[in-house]
Amino acid sequence: MTYSVAHSWWMPNPRLDANAEPITDTGPLAHAVPHAQSPRMTTNRYKGRTGLDRVVRATGYSIEGLRAAYRGESAFRQEFWLAVLMLPTAFWLGQSWVEVALLAGSVILVLIVELLNSGIEAAIDRVSFELHELSKRAKDLGSAAVFLSLLLCGSIWLAALWHRFLA
Repeated sequence: MTYSVAHSWWMPNPRLDANAEPITDTGPLAHAVPHAQSPRMTTNRYKGRTGLDRVVRATGYSIEGLRAAYRGESAFRQEFWLAVLMLPTAFWLGQSWVEVALLAGSVILVLIVELLNSGIEAAIDRVSFELHELSKRAKDLGSAAVFLSLLLCGSIWLAALWHRFLA
C-alpha cells in the first residue's frame, strides 16, 4: 500500500522532493488498497544519514529538544536551575569521584526523566486532549517516574550531606 509520511522541519516533504519514491507495504492490509506495490520496505529512507553528518544533525535535534523543554515546561525550568546550582555543589560536597558521580548523576537523571515525561505528555496531547483512561495512565506513569527520580536524587544528596557534616 502506498501512503504518505507526515513531514516536519526535520524530515523532507516527499511531495516536494523530486527524488522521493513512495513508501510501499505489502502487509496484511495491502489488498484493501488498489495502489498496492511490492517489495516490502525494510528501512526508513529518512534514516540514511551516516557519519559526522548524522552526529551533527542529531546534536542539533537534541539542542532543539532542550530548548523546547525549557520554553514549554515549567517543571523542566525549575529542575534546570536547581541543576545549575547543584552540579557545582556536587564537586564540593563529594569526597571521592564516586560520590561526585552519584551526586551529579542523580541530578542529571532527574532532568532526563523530566524530558522523557514531557515527551510522553506531548505525544498524548498530540493524539487528543479528550479525557481517556489510557492517556491518564501514561501521564501518571511518567509523573511517577519523575517523582521516583526526585526521591532518589534527594536521598543521595541527604546521605552525602549527612556523611559530610554529621557523621
